[in-house]
This record gives sequence, structure tokens and C-alpha cells, in this order.
Amino acid sequence: MEPIQSDICVIIAAYNAAGTISRVVKGALKYVPMVIVADDGSIDETARFAAEAGARVISIPKNRGKGNALKILFKEAIERGFHAAISIDADCQHDTEDIPLFISAHRARPDDLISGSRTLTAANMPRARYNAMQVARFYISLAANQFIDDTQCGFRLYPLKLIKSLKLVTEGYITEAEILIKAGDMGVNISTITIRAIYNTYKSHFRALGDGIAIGIYLAYFLIIKWLIEGVRSNHPNTYAPNGFHDLIGKNIISCAVSHAFAVLTIVPLSLFFLIEYLFLPAIIKNNFASVRSLNVSFAVITLATLMAPVLMIMSLTDKIIKEIGFELRLVDRFIEVFYPHRR
Repeated sequence: MEPIQSDICVIIAAYNAAGTISRVVKGALKYVPMVIVADDGSIDETARFAAEAGARVISIPKNRGKGNALKILFKEAIERGFHAAISIDADCQHDTEDIPLFISAHRARPDDLISGSRTLTAANMPRARYNAMQVARFYISLAANQFIDDTQCGFRLYPLKLIKSLKLVTEGYITEAEILIKAGDMGVNISTITIRAIYNTYKSHFRALGDGIAIGIYLAYFLIIKWLIEGVRSNHPNTYAPNGFHDLIGKNIISCAVSHAFAVLTIVPLSLFFLIEYLFLPAIIKNNFASVRSLNVSFAVITLATLMAPVLMIMSLTDKIIKEIGFELRLVDRFIEVFYPHRR
């Protein structure tokens, strides 16, 4: 058995996970001195079973989503003096025996945010979620200035020094994407390690359409600000700074709502504007859109993908409606392969 790491804890955001939480807590405690569970308004015995398994339990009276639970968990881990926190799902989707992989990677690269990467195929997970993850990977990698193989995996190691430096303003499943995006866009390296995933008993609370759209709106808002800055500056791939323009808008609920609505309405025409800047401004502004150029992604591909986003939403809704009446067209599958390319 690996020695217990005194400066690393495991954090778990749990909702109605009474059937699995004990196993996850006991498995994690083999490698870390403390497991902290945020019981996010569960209506079953999640909190009791977590405590009996040895976890420190924080009870949230009403279900407020994973983002809120993560922020509470980060605060608790920081206050208890830990240097890093490993997040793991409560439903046994992740194998606690992989925790030593994160610990070893952290010892080798202590400043990296380390993300697990599952073997993602349309055959081993719900198709709608797989498609949503393909699109999210395309845009989150652009926003984070680096390719991230599995942007939706909840099994991660977070250096808490990094978390303290970020201003997290989102809720729900957007928060995990927000952390990747902001960390990457301030120059943090996001390492990936291959992990096992157990899909046969996995029931996700993630809604492929609703949560996917929410993440998409946040990405549109973030990328518009990012590319407005990058388009007119040379060699400037990192545009996020804590308490900078992104956070100034995001911390106020009204300005946040207005800016997100603006992003949805303007992302398509602005993509064309950015494409023109990308093609013609380098004559006077060397290496503008530095992050995009470093990823070797043509801005024409990005623009086409963005132009196709409304079509993708309509096709996704059509697929969902038709599936409800007993048929499967799978219009979205090939569409994503063509317009949202990725590399491994």
C-alpha cells in the first residue's frame, strides 16, 4: 500500500449517493488522511453513510449543484491546511485505486492541475453526453490554450494554491469547466493521466442538453473577451487575470446575465470578425491570436464550427424529440465529427 499523503485530501460532492458513498470514502482513506464530503441536499442517507465510513461531512440543506459544493469543499480543505485536493465522484464511476497516480503526478509536477482522462467512446457512455463532451472539448481546449483530452472528468487533483488564486463565479457543472479555462488561460499547465472508469453502474446528474447549453453560453462569453484581447495584441495567449475583466463582469448577477445574453447573440458575427483579424492583422500585429496559433487550429475551422452551433442545437433537440417517440436518427453524431474536430 502507498504511504498516506499528509498534505493531500480527497473531496467529494455527493447527491443521493447512499448506495456508493461508503465504498468511495473507505477506498480514498487508504491513501489520504482526510476525505471531506459535501452532502448537497440529499434526501437519502448519504451524509450518515459517509460519516460512518470515516469522512468529514458538510451538510448543505438544499441541493444547489456541484459548483457550489466544490467551492465549499475547497474552502474547507484550505482552512484545514491541505496543499492539494483530489476530487472524485461519489457514485463509484471512478476507481479509488487510481488515487496514487494523481499523487505521483503531483509530486513530479506540483504546480499542474492534473485531470483524469477516461476512455471515451460512444459505445461506453450515453450518446447524448458523449456528443456534448466532444463539443465541450473543442472549445474548452481553445479557451484553456492547450488540448485537454477529457474536459468533463470529475477525477482531478487541484493544487489549492491555484484554487486560492482563482475567482470562481459559476454554479453547477459549469464550475469544473470554469476552473480548467481560467487556470489554462493564466498559464497553468493542465496535465492528463489515464484513469479507469466504471460505466455500467454510472448514473450521471449531468443533463447533456441543459447543462451542455449552460457550459456553451459560458464558453461563448469567455472566448469573446479572450479573443477581443488576443486579436489586437502580439504574443499574448494568456488573457485571464484574477479580479480582471472576466471576473469584474462575472461577480455581478445583472452584468453576468447581460454579458452572457450578449455573447449568445453576437458570437456568430463576432467569429467572422475575429477570422478577418486573424487573417489580415498579422501584417501589423505579429502573432495575434497567439493561443490559437500555438494549437495549430485554423481560425476558419473555429469560425465554421461556431456558425454551425445553432444548427447543432436544432439537430440535438430533434434527435431528443424523435427518441422520445421510439426512434433514433442520430443526426448529431456525424455532424460533430465533421465540424468539431479533435486530436488525441
